[in-house]
Amino acid sequence: MPVPTYDQFIEPILRYLAATPEGATARDAHEAAADVLNLSEAQRQELIASGQATYKNRAGWAHDRLKRAGLSSSAKRGYWKLTDAGITYALEHPEPLAADEVERLAIGFKNVNLKSPTDAIPLDGQEQPAPTLSSATVSPDDRLEQALRELREATAADLLDNLLQVSPNRFEVIVLDVLHSLGYGASRNDLQRVGGSGDGGIDGVISLDKLGLEKVYVQAKRWQGTVGRPELQAFYGALAGQKAKRGVFITTSGFTAQAIEFSRSVEGMVLVDGSRLVNLMMDHGVGVTSRLLKLPKLDSDYFDEE
Repeated sequence: MPVPTYDQFIEPILRYLAATPEGATARDAHEAAADVLNLSEAQRQELIASGQATYKNRAGWAHDRLKRAGLSSSAKRGYWKLTDAGITYALEHPEPLAADEVERLAIGFKNVNLKSPTDAIPLDGQEQPAPTLSSATVSPDDRLEQALRELREATAADLLDNLLQVSPNRFEVIVLDVLHSLGYGASRNDLQRVGGSGDGGIDGVISLDKLGLEKVYVQAKRWQGTVGRPELQAFYGALAGQKAKRGVFITTSGFTAQAIEFSRSVEGMVLVDGSRLVNLMMDHGVGVTSRLLKLPKLDSDYFDEE
């Protein structure tokens, strides 16, 4: 018997987290849902292509939908907890949830971005979410592209969750790792973290040449609130104090319209928000691993007559 689809995990996880309002580990939530669904030992041993247990993977997608609906959160790494809205929702919706309500939670919030500040403005060049296509009218290739896009968005959300949970010092190191992966600095030693009390608004320095004559200064803010114009003005002042020509301001959050306008009014300042940061991490293999999918395709040349 196949493992239930991820939508069938939504209510068991919702109810388990409602019964543990202080939160619970993802592992405990996986097992609680599996128990409620009466999964057999064979079903619990089933694996997806990546090697993860199928039921854990589907429980994870169910929790992703609860997060996108604003009902749950990843309070810390590997730890799930209902939001106040989620607790209220569980009280107002006695079990069992109606089938159409489960469907709404499962597919109605696919394109909801996680942790997007309401007053943040997308930076130029950032992609907008593609519309969800009806599986009845698209080709298998289109469905594959849609699935890959959804997997990427889920990984981006997980990355942002983890960035918000690391220490400020660790975040500064991660930022420098990302910049090095982009080609800044001949070696990783050319990127130095200098953050700490009295850092003057500078968290890292990148030497673009071996003698250190050309440098890029970095400020890294592990914030949830939006970065405004005053923060960029302070950073610009710190750059001036270093007689620096180039600066990169990186945040896990976003920037207000006024902040973006200020950055464009001065020379040598580049902004990287949370969305761009996690996409750079995925594109350059920082904090992520990749799996190879082998899709067979007909080689028509093979069948040509000599």
